[in-house]
Amino acid sequence: MAFVKSNIYFHCFNLIEGFTSSCFKKISNYFPSIETAWKADIYEFKKAKLSDSLIEKIKNKIKKIDPELELEKLKKQKIDIITISDKNYPELLKQIYDPPFILYIKGTLKKQELCLAIVGTRKLTFYGKQITPLISYDLAKSGFTIVSGMARGIDTLAHKSALKAKTRTIAVLGSGIDGKSIYPPENRKLAEEIAENGAVISEYPPGTSALAYHFPQRNRIISGLSYGVLVIEAPLKSGALITAKTALDQNREIFAIPGSVLWENSQGPNYLIKKGAKLVQDINDILEEFALKSDPIFRNIKYKISNKEEIKPESREEELILKYTDNPIHIDKLARKTKLSINVLSSNLSLMEIKGKIKNLGGGYYVKTK
Repeated sequence: MAFVKSNIYFHCFNLIEGFTSSCFKKISNYFPSIETAWKADIYEFKKAKLSDSLIEKIKNKIKKIDPELELEKLKKQKIDIITISDKNYPELLKQIYDPPFILYIKGTLKKQELCLAIVGTRKLTFYGKQITPLISYDLAKSGFTIVSGMARGIDTLAHKSALKAKTRTIAVLGSGIDGKSIYPPENRKLAEEIAENGAVISEYPPGTSALAYHFPQRNRIISGLSYGVLVIEAPLKSGALITAKTALDQNREIFAIPGSVLWENSQGPNYLIKKGAKLVQDINDILEEFALKSDPIFRNIKYKISNKEEIKPESREEELILKYTDNPIHIDKLARKTKLSINVLSSNLSLMEIKGKIKNLGGGYYVKTK
């Protein structure tokens, strides 16, 4: 994506605290261009109907910001900018009530793309660890670009599953996208992988920390980029439910994976289903929702998903392990069931994990790869 030099002035205004999308709208309506606004007399901003307090901030900050220096900083960090006035700005995102006027990008963001958002709790259960990779991988293979927030838990698994499927995925952050600002920090490597085959984006400038109030704001972008939102494991009070509410306001499709009424993490999806969200047992429940839509982009969906090859044991030990791992099981219990020593069991589990037959869920629990 070629860097449009005039976009640097959007960035410079975005560096001023309190400069929101509505402020961008006001100066865009008054000034002939964003560059003209940057170079205008400070008193012109009053005619653009900006508040006195913001004008004072602009007055104090504008002298300290060097557009040319800022341009070099972004280029050095390999960060691109797209603004709402650019022809390549995502069409679907542009339709929402409050689209971001500026987006910072590492990777490639497309004007039109078949996106589906997958969101959920950071504190996922074994159920979440099982279902998220399965459904995310199959959705990616079916033609969807997976969009999520790169948070711990469900988000991270959704992105990793898309990468495993060798398809595009988009991470929308509530912080800057520069290396030092990436949140959570343990996902910096993941962000690099996503940027290589997708995009890491944010409306916040480089150097912006991940503050609590940023996340509800970024959620409107996650749903705004997507034709639908799938919620996997989320308490009633969670960011995932905020994303679902935002998606509903944006007239997007809402999907949810049900769970036990006894689990806190299933209260969110179960509530959404009760309120009319589409119950999802497998990806066909999602695909059929788009089957009759007239938009040509839905023709890219691959509706026939080939079944994965049956997992076949290569030894007596593997046969015993596969027999008892249809559901998550602790290694101690598995040892009792299979009557294999812990040493023999551990070595076989490690080999089977490498072969893709067994998944390590953490905490000593294992499950067969479905």
